[in-house]
Amino acid sequence: MEAVLGEDGEPVQQGLTWRVFQPIPGTDGKLPLLASSEGGSTSFDLSPGDYFIHVSFGRAGVTKKLSIPRTGPVEKQRLVLNAGGLVLNAVSGNGVRIVPSELSFKIYQANGESPDFEQQLVLDDVKPNTIVRLNAGTYHIVSDYGDNNAVIRSDIRVETGKLTEAVIQHRAAELTLKLVSEEGGEAIADTAWSILTSGGDVVSETVGAFPRIVLAEGQYTAIARNKNQTYSRDFDVVAGHNADVEVLLK
Repeated sequence: MEAVLGEDGEPVQQGLTWRVFQPIPGTDGKLPLLASSEGGSTSFDLSPGDYFIHVSFGRAGVTKKLSIPRTGPVEKQRLVLNAGGLVLNAVSGNGVRIVPSELSFKIYQANGESPDFEQQLVLDDVKPNTIVRLNAGTYHIVSDYGDNNAVIRSDIRVETGKLTEAVIQHRAAELTLKLVSEEGGEAIADTAWSILTSGGDVVSETVGAFPRIVLAEGQYTAIARNKNQTYSRDFDVVAGHNADVEVLLK
């Protein structure tokens, strides 16, 4: 057995998982697994009868029914994978590099106008620069930068036999919060922080002398609480402009 990417593709030499199933479900309702193999092209010794052959390449896969006669040769089985690869990355603003540990991606099967992406999740927590093998088609990508509100959605098409490299542009920045007695002064420890949007919604709560957070572009208010005192400051986030946000003791 061999698998190819597209009708005119060469046999895939590695990364395949082959499985052979009986066509009749067992008592658990599942097709019994008879044999498996990993790597590239492979062969199985099977008795005459009917089988289902499944080959997967990452998240891509195809199934074929195979009938083995009692006499005569069995032709080589050639399964066509309509699959490609996808590599995801992201920048902030006009090309500012984002630390890979701050990025993660979710891949959903695109489904027209349906907003219910949770029912179509293909792969969760995909790290940047990772090759993901998928069936050809359109996918809905959700990119999370940090843990707050910096989220970008995009539709990307994967083509058979091709590696698609997509770079998503975030409109966000990384900020360091500091409560100081004077501009440029030392950050004061044991400070509790709340970040509010211009509409008054809380988007982040943290504790520390100089916590780092990621926020989407926009207007915010930083509220610092230290020793039963509360201090605040309004500030703007500009995409790609990582900065310190200092709140002064007054």
